[in-house]
Amino acid sequence: MKVATWNVNGIRARQAQFCDWVAREKPDVVCLQELKAELSQIPPPCHLDEYNAFFHGMKGYSGVSLHIKKSLSSEVSFIHPDFDLESRIVQAEVGDTVFASVYVPNGNKNYEVKVEFMQRLAVWARRVHDEGRKLVLCGDINITRTETDVHPRERRPGIIGQRPEERELFAQLLGDRMVDVHRELDPDNDRLFTWWAPWRQMRERNIGWRLDYVLASKEIAERATGCVVQREFGTSDHGPVIAQFS
Repeated sequence: MKVATWNVNGIRARQAQFCDWVAREKPDVVCLQELKAELSQIPPPCHLDEYNAFFHGMKGYSGVSLHIKKSLSSEVSFIHPDFDLESRIVQAEVGDTVFASVYVPNGNKNYEVKVEFMQRLAVWARRVHDEGRKLVLCGDINITRTETDVHPRERRPGIIGQRPEERELFAQLLGDRMVDVHRELDPDNDRLFTWWAPWRQMRERNIGWRLDYVLASKEIAERATGCVVQREFGTSDHGPVIAQFS
C-alpha cells in the first residue's frame, strides 16, 4: 500500500502537477491540503476516475481532500469529525482502518484555535483506537515535532511551529498508539524537511522545516518499508511525502 500526502498550496495552480504526480506514483491513498478552492472550483481532471474522492474546501483558503483508490475499496463514505473548522479534516473508513487528511491551523492569526484543534485531534485519534480501529493520519500538522525537524539556521525559540507546548500537543496526538512513520524509518536524518520558505533558494539549499507527516497506528507502521520527501517536485512551498507499507 502506498500513501501520499501533499500541501499543494492551491489546487488550481497545481492541477497539472497533481494529475501527473498521481499518474506517475499511483498511490492507493492521496491526502491533499490547502486546496484554496470550494468544490465548484476544483478542476475536473483532479477528480481522478480511479479514485473515490472527497474535496472539502473553501474559496481561497484552507481545504483538504482525500482520495482512495477504487481497487482498495469500491465504496467509501467520507465524514468530518465534529471539531472540523475551516475545512481542515476529512476521514474515511476502509475495513478496520480510518484514513484522514488534515491541515492544522498554523496559529499565526489565532494561536488558541491551533491549540484547541490539536487537543481535539488527539482526543479523536484516541477514540478511533478505543473503538478498535486503526488509523493513518496524513497532512500538514504545522508543527516541527522536535528540534531536529528544523534546520539550525531556522531554529528560533518561541516562534509558532517550534514552541514546546505545540510539541507536547504533538506528543499527545501520537500517544502510545501512533507512530511518526518517516522519523521511525530515518531517525538520525537532521536534514529531513518538507517545507521551505520561498526565498533565498531555501528549497534548493534544503534549509527548511518538517511540517508534513504520515502518522500511523503501530500495527500499520510496523509494515512501513519506505518513506520519502520529494523535495524537487512541484511548485508548492511543500514537498509531497510518500510512504509505502507491505
